[in-house]
Amino acid sequence: MINSIEELDAIKKSCHSMVTKRSSLSAGAAIIPIPGVDIGSDVAILMEIIPKINRKFGLSPEQIEELDSDTKLLVMTAISNVGSQMAGKYITKELIVMLLKKMGAKIATKSVSKYVPIIGSIVAGGISFTAMKYMGNSHIDDCYEIVREAMEKEGAGPATSPV
Repeated sequence: MINSIEELDAIKKSCHSMVTKRSSLSAGAAIIPIPGVDIGSDVAILMEIIPKINRKFGLSPEQIEELDSDTKLLVMTAISNVGSQMAGKYITKELIVMLLKKMGAKIATKSVSKYVPIIGSIVAGGISFTAMKYMGNSHIDDCYEIVREAMEKEGAGPATSPV
């Protein structure tokens, strides 16, 4: 378990950096004018990054299983309260595809834009970067809130970060 808001903030910052780097990879794949390559790379990137984020926050299924029963209950309640679909879960290809489908309009625009020479690839790269960054950062925010809420209920730290 994370012991302080400062440690939690440092993990959040580290994860944001990781998401930005992976979002750039996604954008690079989207620029390639071959339909389907970008979706496959997005799934692969998310299959890698979401479990890493979970582990950094102590929210992988294995880490949660190792907690004492009271802490586990706090964490599971926080996951439920935040409504996260990926924290504390085994990340499967099916789960990632389901989440990508929720972003369907952006992905469809990205796929169609590839057929417009040069500018289409640039647009596809921008959409891919933005969509990947949004998904990754949303998950980071969920994980942050889950851990913060669990810490607050456990009495380990203040409810908000110092500004």
